Amino acid sequence: MRKLIFLFSLIFTISSINSQELNCLVTVNSEQVAGSNKQVFNTLQQSLTEYLNQTKWTNKTVKPEERIDCAMTIIITSRDANNFKATLQVQSTRPVFGSSYASPILNIKDNEFNFKYNEFDPLIYNKNSFDSNLVSTIVFYVNVILGADADTFSKYGGESHLKEAQNVMLQAQQSGLSSWQNVVGKQNRYLLIDNMLSPKLKNYRNVMYTYHRNGLDEFLSNKNIAKQSLEDSVLSMENIYNKTVGNYLIRLFFDAKADEIVNIYSDGPKTRNISRLTEVLRKISPNNNSKWKNIK
Repeated sequence: MRKLIFLFSLIFTISSINSQELNCLVTVNSEQVAGSNKQVFNTLQQSLTEYLNQTKWTNKTVKPEERIDCAMTIIITSRDANNFKATLQVQSTRPVFGSSYASPILNIKDNEFNFKYNEFDPLIYNKNSFDSNLVSTIVFYVNVILGADADTFSKYGGESHLKEAQNVMLQAQQSGLSSWQNVVGKQNRYLLIDNMLSPKLKNYRNVMYTYHRNGLDEFLSNKNIAKQSLEDSVLSMENIYNKTVGNYLIRLFFDAKADEIVNIYSDGPKTRNISRLTEVLRKISPNNNSKWKNIK
């Protein structure tokens, strides 16, 4: 009987682990902080790794190979007792059909990740209140990762996840921290989720779908058609650019996709609007002009 109970317990444990949505690499870098006691950072890294990878974030059944590969890199810039100032880099990728290539979906740098943490503090999220900037920020980006990923597989498929990220933002606004507030000219968490859910800017999410499903996922079957579809998707980003000056979604897209676009269009076959593509890229993402010159 004990062996039977153990077997069922083992099966349940393996099933639970395999059903999680994220395969997240967490790194906590404390090189900028003086002092020899680094154990708190090791504990934080381990706790976040377990929290992100062992929490069931949705009600979907997810196979091990379907988990989203992502990374969160926390760079601690200063410490005062249990108060930490840090930056957070959030990255995620998505597999491309029929290949071993993983396409970058998110590459976000959050420069205002300040939080309180005592070693061995439990990481608990309450969706109806704000308790911890550490936990709220992590949960916010988990839902952005889930939403952005789902949008690449089905049109607007990430709606529920993005709305959950919005709920995290709304609860966190009671903290008074600027990263959650509507601050004119500031590209922060508020602006990120506000733009991603904005009806006026919804074409961004449509681009994420067509770029991946009609473009990258079709490379194996027909490279010419796939490249043309990718080109059309990128060109349509100009509509988003024309709606809002300094749009966060333009930066969000090209911070993840600039190198990929250059690699795709650095050789043949040529597409019909390649000159128009480089013209639009220089217009809407001038910070990457040194890269766009490699498109042929």
